[in-house]
Amino acid sequence: MVLLDTHVWLWWLLGGGALRTMERNSLDELASKQRLAISWASVWEAEILEARGRIQLLPDFESWIRRATDHSVCRVIPVDMDLVIAQRKLPPVFHQDPADRLITATAMLAGWPLATHDQRIRKSAAAEIWVAE
Repeated sequence: MVLLDTHVWLWWLLGGGALRTMERNSLDELASKQRLAISWASVWEAEILEARGRIQLLPDFESWIRRATDHSVCRVIPVDMDLVIAQRKLPPVFHQDPADRLITATAMLAGWPLATHDQRIRKSAAAEIWVAE
């Protein structure tokens, strides 16, 4: 299983972004095997981005998010107490963005690699970083 950071999930589904062809193809392959997951925090971030006009989700947010979180696309990992506790185990230098903290803690807790282009997360070494094959 691979956990997708919000931007990777959105780039993959919406196109664009900095995903390389090899990454996109690997994500397609993982999805076909039901081996992709996102944190519930990514759904929350997508709603914020859409509400602020930073992304456009067609035909509307509710329809798009239901399709984008269908079990054939990815598994949504919910919040629980273990996740809240796990994010407190991030390195002291880890930045304070709440969504990034929860997404990274989700990867740590599950023991899954995290697909992210966020250099702050990558440099923290808090979670294993996914590399497309």
